Parts: sequence; structure tokens; C-alpha cells
Amino acid sequence: MSDTGNVAKNLRERLGGNAEDRLGRALSDLLENPLLTGAIRSAFDAREKAAQAQEVAMGALNLPSAADIERLTRRLRAVSHRLEGIEDGVDRLDRALTPSGVEARLAAIESQLAQLSEKVDGALRGASDGERAGARTAATDKQVGAAKAAKAARGGGQTAKAGKAAKAAKSPGARSRANRPAPGKA
Repeated sequence: MSDTGNVAKNLRERLGGNAEDRLGRALSDLLENPLLTGAIRSAFDAREKAAQAQEVAMGALNLPSAADIERLTRRLRAVSHRLEGIEDGVDRLDRALTPSGVEARLAAIESQLAQLSEKVDGALRGASDGERAGARTAATDKQVGAAKAAKAARGGGQTAKAGKAAKAAKSPGARSRANRPAPGKA
């Protein structure tokens, strides 16, 4: 039995090594044969012409070809990607312009504006208080002078100047000017 196993193994080795060489030579002979290469070229040309004829026939029937469907698929994908980008942009704008976000910003701006208004009012009050104090002092001095003149006139020996001052203090215009509030305050 071992002889039959060895014989089969030897036969297999001889045929295997020999078969590869034979097969390689046969294929190279076939590829070099101009008749075979011409037949393969004719088959490929016929296939291409059949595909073109099929495309023309489908176009005449107004049916899309595989290439048309592929082009349409690519365009549809491109439009889909652009639409997703637009949706993302709209979502970002929506988040940025939410009522709570806008209202919070407006409230912050309003509070800053109120603070600035208070500072400006305080500065204006400080400047006008000094002017008013000077105006009140002048009006008070006139009233005091007129009161002294009136007192002197009642007391007897009244001078002409004191009489005029008393008369001026009693006049309606002098009283209204003295009682009038300073400019800027109601």
C-alpha cells in the first residue's frame, strides 16, 4: 500500500509542475493569436454599441438610463447636503434670537441706560443747584434790603432811597420774581 501511495504522490507532483508550465504556454499562445484578440475586440465593440442603442431607445421612450438615474442621485445628494447646512444655520439663528435671549439683552441695555440717565441727571442737578443757590441769594438779598427799607420808612426818618426800596419790595413784580422757583425745578 505504501507503494501505491508513493506512486500517486509522484504522479501528482509530475503532473502538477508540468501542468502549470503547459497551462501558461497555452494561455500565452491564445493571447498572441490575432484571431482570438480580434474576436474579443469585436465582442467588446458589439457590447458598447448595444449599450448605446439601448440608451437611444430608452431616450426615445422617455425612460431614464442608469447613467441618468446616477446623475440624478448625485444631484439629489448635493441638494440634501446643502439643505442640511441651511437647516443648521436656521437653528443657530433661532437659538440666538430666542425671546429669552433677546429680552435678556434688552433688559441689560435698559438698565445701563437707566444708570447713565441717573448720572447725567445728577450732574445736571449739581450744576443747576449752584446756579439756583446764587439766584436765591440775590433774590433774598433784594428782599432783605427791601424789608430794611420798609422798616426804616415806618420808623420815621425815611430817606428817599429807602422809600424807593420799600416801594419796589411791595410792587407785584418784585414779589412774583422772589417767589418764583429757580429754572429747572418745578
